[in-house]
Amino acid sequence: MFDSLSDRFDSILGRLRGKGRLSDSDVDDAMREIRLALLEADVNFGVVKDFVARVRARTVGQEVAASLTPGQMVVKIVNEELTAILGGETLAITFAPKPPTVVLMAGLQGSGKTTNSAKLAAWFKKQGRHPLLIGADLQRPAAVEQLQTLGARIGVPVFSDPSDPVTTARLGLEEAKRTGRDVVICDTAGRLSIDEALMAEIGQISDTLQPHYTFLVIDAMTGQDAVNTAEAFHATLELDGVILTKLDGDARGGAALSVKEVVGRPIAFASTGENLDEFDQFHPERMANRILGMGDVLTLIEKAEEVFEEEQAEEAARRMMDGTFTFDDFLEQLAAVKKMGNLNSIVGMLPGVPKELKNTNIDDGEMARVEAIVYSMTTQERTHPEIIDGSRRARIAKGSGTSPSQVSALIKQFGEMQKMMKGVMGASFTKKKTKKNKKNRKKAKGGRVTQSKKQRALTASSPALQLPEISEDLLKQAGLDDAEVPFGLPGR
Repeated sequence: MFDSLSDRFDSILGRLRGKGRLSDSDVDDAMREIRLALLEADVNFGVVKDFVARVRARTVGQEVAASLTPGQMVVKIVNEELTAILGGETLAITFAPKPPTVVLMAGLQGSGKTTNSAKLAAWFKKQGRHPLLIGADLQRPAAVEQLQTLGARIGVPVFSDPSDPVTTARLGLEEAKRTGRDVVICDTAGRLSIDEALMAEIGQISDTLQPHYTFLVIDAMTGQDAVNTAEAFHATLELDGVILTKLDGDARGGAALSVKEVVGRPIAFASTGENLDEFDQFHPERMANRILGMGDVLTLIEKAEEVFEEEQAEEAARRMMDGTFTFDDFLEQLAAVKKMGNLNSIVGMLPGVPKELKNTNIDDGEMARVEAIVYSMTTQERTHPEIIDGSRRARIAKGSGTSPSQVSALIKQFGEMQKMMKGVMGASFTKKKTKKNKKNRKKAKGGRVTQSKKQRALTASSPALQLPEISEDLLKQAGLDDAEVPFGLPGR
């Protein structure tokens, strides 16, 4: 969504990063370009005006003048102000002390309320909760059936009653209490445009349920009109947050950058795809980092933790180090990467990736071709790819619908990867071992011991310790001759 805006910011701030000193004209030019970039992204005019004013005030102040790297300081200021207009902090979801926690979903028709109700239920289920979905959208044909289908996919029960939406909401809440469900999500009807009947119906449902959270589902591709919708709903329902859908689309991002400043309510969740698991809490700081081309490492780590088992990852690392990493292990890693999402979204989260690579459309079908080649190998060939000769290559190519040259290229790349990983792991292990050995040798040799100040003071103030001399008189008293005393005793 923010690709074009990110490119503009990258160009504007890139010119400032390398400057050791910023003149007034540099600041004016940058602010003018930032204003145009935000307006072209369909951000509300008032929001743009306030944003630029705040950035300018901090840029021309002592904060930047005192900095050794003023260009980097401007980037930091823009990042902080972008985070602020996106909401500042992630909305913390708390649960009612006396269950169930009730969530009311509202929005216009076609914004994705039903689908996002199911996505929200799946998210609550991941948090260890036991949600119940209420299908109170009795206007749209098959809306309840759609919700039931989605509920079955995620393993969440759905309640609905054919009477009327208000009665359905009341009976659904009673059902949740009876069955011990601790979260209730109520899907409501939408309209093609805002009207009094819609607002009156949602108001009655809200009075019946007394929801702890009221979320408005808005389509991010509608631009500033989404903000107008949010204002109208907020006047009736007292919204707690907004759920933005279609963040993976090619819209300009104006809704996301405007809704918090205009409506005063944060973006609670964001939907980034059609799949039910492509839904998560909205993190303003992470989104600001992505807009400014800084990546989103935290989200990438969270996604990796969801799909990679710790023991499985450690075993794969051990196999790489030992040089026993096979095509079967490779398939497991490939399947886990696919669960993280499409490759374009993963690349977009990496910091420091060149703009050309980010804008490249990475074909996920290439991964399917690689899988087909590996699946066409025998178990022995996956474990020992060096045995694959010309006839085997031809058979694998025929079975996978590829060419022998593609099979050869994959085997070659896999072999090079094995060598590289073994070399990296081995060099790291050898380096650590060498350092440890050097340290042990140094300890064994010993060395000059320097006394501390405290030790030197103690030595200077105390008399030296003297062992008693063994005189001839003492020997006579003990009945010993001088020759009978072993050499090496103290005093001899």
